Amino acid sequence: MSDNENRSAAKKKKPSLTSQRRSARSFALQALYSWTLAGQPLHELEAQFRVDNDMRDTDVRLFSELLQNIAASKSELDASFTDFLDRQVEELDPIELNVLRIGAYELSKRMEVPYRVAINESVELAKKFGATDSHRYVNGVLDKLAQRVRMAEIREKREGKS
Repeated sequence: MSDNENRSAAKKKKPSLTSQRRSARSFALQALYSWTLAGQPLHELEAQFRVDNDMRDTDVRLFSELLQNIAASKSELDASFTDFLDRQVEELDPIELNVLRIGAYELSKRMEVPYRVAINESVELAKKFGATDSHRYVNGVLDKLAQRVRMAEIREKREGKS
């Protein structure tokens, strides 16, 4: 094989950054779900996930950031979307709750992530792990939150399209 063929083969095998981040969000949701239900210490849970799962194709920094920072700021995150819920936070399904926390975290703390990406990634998590229509609920709540915390970005997108 030539050097160019080797480089091409290596490029094809390496997952995209988008795919690595999607994997990180998926693992973070599963870990947060376990943490919510069992209350296991985060450092143990993170170590367990890293041992029990093949994370070669995962952005492990993002996984760790989401897990640690969402747990540390859960009250703040919950408060950020409470106004948009049709029930109490305590009544939310643990999957929906943690999907909303991931979305709220990305909308409020990871400004480099476009708001549409933050919402879409959370909707995809809800489709994959949540109840039948939870993705619609998540979409509605996060869309309203985005209008509050990302108004400048949303306005800029609208003005750019007019």
